[in-house]
Amino acid sequence: MKRQAKTRAWHHRHVSDPYVRQAAEQGYRSRAAFKLLEIDARDRLFRPGMTVVDLGCAPGGWCQVAAQRLGGQGRVIGVDLLDMTGLNGVTFIQGDFTEDAALAELETTLGGRRVDLVLSDMAPNITGIAVSDQARVYALADLALDFAVRHLEPDGAFLVKVFQGTGFEDYVKGLRQAFRSVATRNPDASRDRSRECYLLARGLKQSG
Repeated sequence: MKRQAKTRAWHHRHVSDPYVRQAAEQGYRSRAAFKLLEIDARDRLFRPGMTVVDLGCAPGGWCQVAAQRLGGQGRVIGVDLLDMTGLNGVTFIQGDFTEDAALAELETTLGGRRVDLVLSDMAPNITGIAVSDQARVYALADLALDFAVRHLEPDGAFLVKVFQGTGFEDYVKGLRQAFRSVATRNPDASRDRSRECYLLARGLKQSG
């Protein structure tokens, strides 16, 4: 399929996507908000007073959900390489999480405080080379896991997006070494053709 035809096909799927329409109708910045809403309805991720860090937060759909769920009682910090329009109840850090400077700014913003929930919906720019793309997905997921292990409260939770395929089983094994429970979540809002899934890890086996 030629590039122009692929673009038209993607646009058609996008505008006809019921979650895209619902996001517009309900004022969410992205359809991804419904993925987090669905997982939260099942797993009760949020409670008042939490500190939540959202890695790869732009355009802000997950930050919106987190801020709404906390209802002004708690703190949400979002990090992304891309800019994000401000949201009430959300502290935004623009920076590349793969670089030390962004991590240092995030740690400064936390001020030594432990985190209750780490969210990571990060994904790399796709090249179309499957092996390379999959490796980059798990490079980001590894960085998110490292941050979670070092900064979570002992009873904290970590929700991360990954893609099934090469590296998946090894990543799950790493999560199980660090957390007491690990579950796979496949929200309805994920696109039918997508290999993405979410891993929810809870309770550090030892604090970072």
